[in-house]
Amino acid sequence: MSWSPRAALLRDLVLSVLGTAAFLLDLGADLWAAGQYARSGRYLWAALVLALLGLASVALQLFSWLWLRADPPGLHGPQPPGRCLALLHLLQLGYLYRCLQGLQQGLLVWRQEAPSDFDLAYSDFLALDISMLRLFETFLESTPQLTLVLAIVLQSGRAEYYQWIGIGTSFVGISWALLDYHQALRTCLSTKPRLGLGSSAVYFMWNLLLLWPRVLAVALFSALFPHYVALHFLGLWLVLLLWVWLQGTNFMSDPSAEWLYRATVAAILYFSWFNVSEGHTQGRASIHLAFLLGDSVLLVATWATQSAWLPNSASVQLWLLVAGACFLLGMALRLIYYHWLHPSRQSELDRVDGVRCLLPPEHGLLPQNRRANQLARNFFPKAKAQAAVPGKGDENGAL
Repeated sequence: MSWSPRAALLRDLVLSVLGTAAFLLDLGADLWAAGQYARSGRYLWAALVLALLGLASVALQLFSWLWLRADPPGLHGPQPPGRCLALLHLLQLGYLYRCLQGLQQGLLVWRQEAPSDFDLAYSDFLALDISMLRLFETFLESTPQLTLVLAIVLQSGRAEYYQWIGIGTSFVGISWALLDYHQALRTCLSTKPRLGLGSSAVYFMWNLLLLWPRVLAVALFSALFPHYVALHFLGLWLVLLLWVWLQGTNFMSDPSAEWLYRATVAAILYFSWFNVSEGHTQGRASIHLAFLLGDSVLLVATWATQSAWLPNSASVQLWLLVAGACFLLGMALRLIYYHWLHPSRQSELDRVDGVRCLLPPEHGLLPQNRRANQLARNFFPKAKAQAAVPGKGDENGAL
């Protein structure tokens, strides 16, 4: 579907508002659940919810602060003093500050009859950072929280109404974050058009369907062996961290901060695929899929030998059958997407709906997000040379 420039700007602004609202809603739901657990005397569950929320928030603030420090001076225009920004991040408000900054810039661009190229590019710059932070928050907080809630439901044999609401909103939020991130990376490459409605639906569904079996397998193991799931995660996380390190990532501007990125990517890989290096990804993605599938099968086999420990084991068997069907359907939709619905299979490769289509071919010195551009090269290795993606040594700012 082709969008007019004004409609594309309005769409991006509305999606930004919805994304910020979804973050606040998810945060409120987590705090509500923790309060309910504490009121019912389940202090360990409340502590786990708050611990996952706190760890993810700290990582998010670190990324936001490090990225702001790495950006060239003057790029973001008038901003609060450095100490105020540091205090905002210390109070865990850095991500919300970025969301408000992105909404302000998006509203400024939409209200202009003829927005300048710099304003358009800067709006993209902010949106790309927000999209990456949202993806990190999804796999550092939302997905572990979803696994924890499912484990609690399986262990207790019943689900409260607020738990069902949390399960449903978590699945939708995770898939939305993946789709938003995928869409955002396409703004970095002029040769990759945005997803159409049909392609978006298929992309949304196969991510959702492949994630559900993995989350259920980990939740089953957590319900049976709550004291050992941390060892399981730590063991796989170390293996995945080693794999990420061997691929020679160069995402952060500071070598010491690069380990924060690698640790985060390893946590993402525990649940889903995430490409971190250039080149053809089919082989690495197949290895990762086989690794996760084998681990999930082992976790389910452990449940099969110890299922008497859980109440309502018969209903869990039905869940496993549904999860297996979801996995097969997700794999089928993934193949359909990459073979027929992927934009590289479509005829018009040089048109991009949204902000980038407003930029003239020679747009001069405009803000370029090196972080997102590098990830875009990893996700879309077949992009044409005229996409003008910066190299690893380039800095954020005007190129």
